[in-house]
Amino acid sequence: MKEETLDCLGEACPVPLVKAQKALEKLDVGDVLIVQIDHSCAMKNVPEWAREAGHNVEIEEVDDGEWDVVIEKAK
Repeated sequence: MKEETLDCLGEACPVPLVKAQKALEKLDVGDVLIVQIDHSCAMKNVPEWAREAGHNVEIEEVDDGEWDVVIEKAK
């Protein structure tokens, strides 16, 4: 299992979503992508997209207004 971190701090939609989609394509099933986000729009869109695509998603608040979206590639 590989773990990759994607720094999207300071970036507004749709940049974090596009970056997350491209990064996840390069990973194998079972690998984990951690997307660092501090924009509320991306906080909604990235987990929503990942869940709809069938991946496992967890959200961790690491600071006030800053989150790690942990996506485990499921397929």
